[in-house]
Amino acid sequence: MHLKVSLTVFAATLWSAAAAASQLRPPVLPLAVRNPYLSLWYNARTEPWKNWPMFWTGEEIGLSVIARSPSKSKVYPLVGRTSDSLLPVAAGSGYNYSEPVFNGFQFDAHSTTLSYSLGTTTQVKLYFSSPITGDSIMRQGLPASYLEVKVSGSEDLEVYVDVNGMWLTHDTNATIQWDRQNSSTLQSWSISRQTQLLFTENSDRAEWGTLYFTAPAEDDVSYQSAGSESLRKWFAANGTLQNTYSNSFRSSTDNEPVFAYSKLFSLSSGKAGSDSVLFTLAFSQDPIVQFAGKDGYLARRPLWTQYFNSAAEMISFHYEDYTNVSAIASVFSKKLAAEAAALVSSTYADIVALSARQTLGGTYFSGTPTDPILNLKEISSDGNFQTVDVMFPALPFFLYLNASWVSYLLEPLLENQLAGLYPNKYSMHDLGSHFPNATGHPDGKDEQMPLEECGNMLVMALAYSQSLNSTTAAQNWINKDGRYVLWKQWTQFLVDESLVPANQLSTDDFAGRLENQTNLAVKGIIGIRAMAELSAFMGEDQDAKQYRLIADSYMPQWKEYALSRDGTHTKLAYNWQGSWGSLYNAYADSLLCFHVAEPPFLPHDIYTKQSKWYDLVHQRYGLPLDSRHIYTKSDWELWTAAISSEGTRATIVEAMGSWVNETTTDRPFTDLYDSNTGGWPGINFMARPAVGGHFSVLALDKACGGKGFEGLKQIFTDVQGEEEL
Repeated sequence: MHLKVSLTVFAATLWSAAAAASQLRPPVLPLAVRNPYLSLWYNARTEPWKNWPMFWTGEEIGLSVIARSPSKSKVYPLVGRTSDSLLPVAAGSGYNYSEPVFNGFQFDAHSTTLSYSLGTTTQVKLYFSSPITGDSIMRQGLPASYLEVKVSGSEDLEVYVDVNGMWLTHDTNATIQWDRQNSSTLQSWSISRQTQLLFTENSDRAEWGTLYFTAPAEDDVSYQSAGSESLRKWFAANGTLQNTYSNSFRSSTDNEPVFAYSKLFSLSSGKAGSDSVLFTLAFSQDPIVQFAGKDGYLARRPLWTQYFNSAAEMISFHYEDYTNVSAIASVFSKKLAAEAAALVSSTYADIVALSARQTLGGTYFSGTPTDPILNLKEISSDGNFQTVDVMFPALPFFLYLNASWVSYLLEPLLENQLAGLYPNKYSMHDLGSHFPNATGHPDGKDEQMPLEECGNMLVMALAYSQSLNSTTAAQNWINKDGRYVLWKQWTQFLVDESLVPANQLSTDDFAGRLENQTNLAVKGIIGIRAMAELSAFMGEDQDAKQYRLIADSYMPQWKEYALSRDGTHTKLAYNWQGSWGSLYNAYADSLLCFHVAEPPFLPHDIYTKQSKWYDLVHQRYGLPLDSRHIYTKSDWELWTAAISSEGTRATIVEAMGSWVNETTTDRPFTDLYDSNTGGWPGINFMARPAVGGHFSVLALDKACGGKGFEGLKQIFTDVQGEEEL
């Protein structure tokens, strides 16, 4: 087929780019990470064949890749612990078992490459990619990922790939069913639970939907389904599959059914030194969420159904789009790497590359092309739907990728509250206690973070409005459906409550309640200042003037309450002498361009005092969140680093890079870890979209007409008399 030739040529460019992309060695790498339910990861501390790939929770998921040399009758495990099936090798089995040489991995923002040597003549690369397309919500909304297998050398090779039923359910007793779909160019396994449990999770696994495992319909690609051990041994002995399957439906652990393809790479003729084959994995769920809005409780279909009439159409497009979408994603990954390295360092470039797929892995597009919704799951911490204080730390990623996506995140929260479905005078914490059910909190009994969420909503609203670069567009969005009243309502709460915060939770709820929180107060005050700008967009001059006067009067009072007796740093709480905390909410002052205003809003000496203080309290692997504990939050660390001096920023970023290389945590990038030991702090966060906060420097560099980061540099030049940044 024509695609085969073009993708082989194009992949060579992709692999050469990826080979130089990464230097950090994280404990876990994304393989097929697309949304909360299509989420496959690799434990990168061992060879890929020593463990099974895993769901983000650590639960094993069946994906195996085996290579076979027909000239030597030798099989090599590549991915998955297939030794369970292939060893011991019985006499007369028809194959020999040999481990390959693992040449390591590389990653960039959208892909992970695993490289192997099989003897002295054959090289294999497995290229897993989940393309990031900030300018195409249609593509980003596809619940599908790619695996390309590339083989080079001078000997023939046969490659086998299978999946099992654990992609579909956490329930090992649930019966699964399967079938095949074929077209003139493609063939797909379709696998699903026999009993679909709509909108139901079990241990964070979706209990509804269909997995499609797709390969080219070519003569040298065969298929078969059978029990895992017998089928893998068959391939090991014969090097091909029999193009058969039965409908003996059963559970995923009952003579474990697997669904496989094999591909012959004919390289010994000398005509081609390399060849490749493309597989795709798609997890289709329709509908995907239910939502309580102005029209009542509605099931929402995934966005891709607005573009395609069936899952088969979607899968065909996704497969044939590989070359195009890979080019788009490669441009983004290269741009990200170059900009991150230029602004900070190659370590920072690797950190944000690791964070990109994970951030999007907590999201799922629904809605329509003209009114898209980006649904977000608070992965691992409690599973809330559209959690405001998870969206807030992730804000820099979305501003960097495409600021329009910020509005796609905010819209369902605004619709629910404008419809009168939330009774409190402050902003709600989330849209539902557990994804995928955005059924709201009509009783007002969500997790109470009133000051936190009001400040978050107003900061995000202004950040998005500023990105529009159009007063008219900003007006239309701010007051869509008359919701200017909501912004005013939340601002009044901040006026009443932010200067001297009551005993309450902040986003760092695991740290407990605290009164007079310095960092929480400055968020609220910045939120009031943000509302002054939103009012100015609307032409509500009296509101703008009033909120500006209030914010300007609160700031010097806050500074007096916040600073330690010796004036060297801000305290964790006004009345807690000897305490300190990361003043990460000051990042919003710069992101919203208040730091370049005349006069500046947050006093510039707060920036420089804090930067110096962070150097004094920094630990081996990071900057602790505050003086109560030794643990740190990576998102807030990099918010803090973004508004610190160059030296302090380098200290924080490089320590985080060391942590990535040395941590004992064994799950996808945790944003909460012990800053001294590098291990779990007793609270196991993993795979959370909050790591979008790692894009803090990049988002700041784009802010203020591209002068946000330069304005920050000027602070350190002006206040200290020499440029430290």
